[in-house]
Amino acid sequence: MSYGARRSETQGEDRKHLDEQWARVRVRLRHEVGENAFSSWLKPLTLVGPRGDRIRMAVPSRFMRDWINGNYSQRLAELWTEERNLAVGVEVVVQPPARPAPRDPQESVSSPVARAPARQVEETVQDQPPKFERRRDVDGSQGDGFTPTAGAEMRDLEISASLDPRFTFDKFIVGKPNELAYAAARRIAEAEAVPFNPLFLYGGVGLGKTHLMHAIAWHLREFRPEKRVIYLSAEKFMYQFIRALRTKDTVAFKEQFRSVDVLMIDDVQFIGNRDATQEEFFHTFNALVDQNRQVVISADKSPSDLEGVQERMKSRLGWGLVADIHPTTYELRLGILESKAESVGVTIPRRVLEFLAHKITSNIRELEGALNRIVAHATLVGRPVTLETTQEVLTDLLRANDRRVTIEEIQRKVAEHFNIRITDMHSARRARAVARPRQIAMYLAKQLTSRSLPEIGRKFGGRDHTTVMHAVKKVDELKATDHRFAEDVELLRRMLEG
Repeated sequence: MSYGARRSETQGEDRKHLDEQWARVRVRLRHEVGENAFSSWLKPLTLVGPRGDRIRMAVPSRFMRDWINGNYSQRLAELWTEERNLAVGVEVVVQPPARPAPRDPQESVSSPVARAPARQVEETVQDQPPKFERRRDVDGSQGDGFTPTAGAEMRDLEISASLDPRFTFDKFIVGKPNELAYAAARRIAEAEAVPFNPLFLYGGVGLGKTHLMHAIAWHLREFRPEKRVIYLSAEKFMYQFIRALRTKDTVAFKEQFRSVDVLMIDDVQFIGNRDATQEEFFHTFNALVDQNRQVVISADKSPSDLEGVQERMKSRLGWGLVADIHPTTYELRLGILESKAESVGVTIPRRVLEFLAHKITSNIRELEGALNRIVAHATLVGRPVTLETTQEVLTDLLRANDRRVTIEEIQRKVAEHFNIRITDMHSARRARAVARPRQIAMYLAKQLTSRSLPEIGRKFGGRDHTTVMHAVKKVDELKATDHRFAEDVELLRRMLEG
């Protein structure tokens, strides 16, 4: 027998011995940590081989490597030391699975299954981690290719929501109501290191929260393409989590979300009263913050006012910078309309823009929709845009906005006027300095919205409809006897209506 043949045979025997040792280590680990922990974290470990006084093990992702190093590396080293009768260190490396070649119908004699002793064959086959899965689209339909199960980088685009090309920083109109939120979003997009974590943006519908989150993603995509960014709604996060539970693929889910550089979740209020999703979101949030990865969250309320959200989650969400996007001012609405009008290709008289800015106060989205309707009418019908045609085209929208004031707006405006906290509107405090503004807010909610008494009561900390009735009666009585009180209420009404 030649030297080369003898050397090859010796190496084969060494590898066989090493595989037997690894099989015994796996059996002991499974027994010690339990089936669930073993399947989640240790089952994907594969043996690479010895390197000096260390044993190299491979996992398919960076997230898994970090977790094993932090929780199991010492025990792995101890078990390998016992097997080899000498001090051994363990090195865990990332080795994404490669696309498998077509397998011959007859198993190769040199395969791990064929080499393992008979008593170990069954365990080796069962423990072999699946290398690939058929890629599935978000709607569950099968894609046309293979994706590494733990290759999170290759699924970011599938999980992330699509970005609107209109929502960039240079198309965001800055005014007093949103200047803090804009500056914070810009800082996150441009900073080398994480400036504050998380950035929590909150405000009413259509005020620009989503625009700023898209702008962050666009900026990073252009100037920092190496960064992994995921942007999606809280509902889609919940959907992905439930699907991972159903398919028993939670490890890939955790790796996907906990190994990104920037995670942005829109409308986080929708995870309220969903305990399992909140638990997973809580641990994902902590994992990213601990690794100094950026988190950006948006909601319709501040962290402390989110309903159905655990107290510890509220506390974590308020850790970084909380930026409120206030309802738009007349000047900001006019600036937005002027900016949009420049790009539509139709001449819009300034008095029409001023009319719209004065009449449509609910949110920016509705304001832009009104402008689009006017432009479409002018383009399709061929009539110039005038104040008269604008009122004709937008009859329904203008009528709806005449009385469209939300209870949240009323609470915010009354709290600002009387210099109390917005949370006092929902609290059980009965001090006159708090109770009287709360009664005024209930009164205005009854006068300016179409909500029923029980609905109004629920918006004020779950109060009964009789409490709202008492507040309305009390405010009417005070208006009749106290001139200054009546002026305050009337001033608030005018501010809210226009």
